[in-house]
Amino acid sequence: MGDPLKLFQKVENQVCKGDLKKYYRFRKTRFYGGCATADCLGCNLRCVYCWAQKKVWYPQKFGKLYSPKSVSEKLIKMGLPLVRVSGGEPTIGKDHLLKLLNYIPKDILFILETNGILLNEDYIKDLSKFENIYVRLSLKGIDNQTFERNTEMNGVFFQQQLTALDLLKKYGVRHRVAILYSLYTERQINYLGIPNLEYEPLILYPFIENNLKKKGIKIIQ
Repeated sequence: MGDPLKLFQKVENQVCKGDLKKYYRFRKTRFYGGCATADCLGCNLRCVYCWAQKKVWYPQKFGKLYSPKSVSEKLIKMGLPLVRVSGGEPTIGKDHLLKLLNYIPKDILFILETNGILLNEDYIKDLSKFENIYVRLSLKGIDNQTFERNTEMNGVFFQQQLTALDLLKKYGVRHRVAILYSLYTERQINYLGIPNLEYEPLILYPFIENNLKKKGIKIIQ
């Protein structure tokens, strides 16, 4: 099984150059009641149900480099009260992300959708300086085994997700935890003991359904 920290180093070299980062589209979306979205490239996991894997996993083939300022301008221009970076993993390219946050006005909420693997204490300290950030941490399993099955990465890194959650609480960063409920029973999810979980729906594109079958992963609910 893979190491998401080693993969991160490789991917960061592919998608970042100084404070520039690769994106492949900018769009208005209906999520969170209406949100300006920048879709970035590159991820340090290989989730079997990833809807964007064709582009995100092969960043050398798609998109182009944008500065933090240019990304902020494209997001702000859409005129919505919420903005986010989606598609790939937005915490890859820390310098880019922190500069991007500096360009987002305080009256616009920045939703950081992340797997949390890269969110060590120093990273979260830096994020805690921004009042208009809201972290949505997406769990990739309910234990080490399901994390490994779902992401093709060593299961021990599931604990890093939980550590990131503890650090977000410690530094008072507003956050919520999301989980793909279709792959687990209610009992398994409740065993996590995480309050106010956001249930994330599974987008069952044909290629995702095929990937799940190859892995022997059943849709439970």
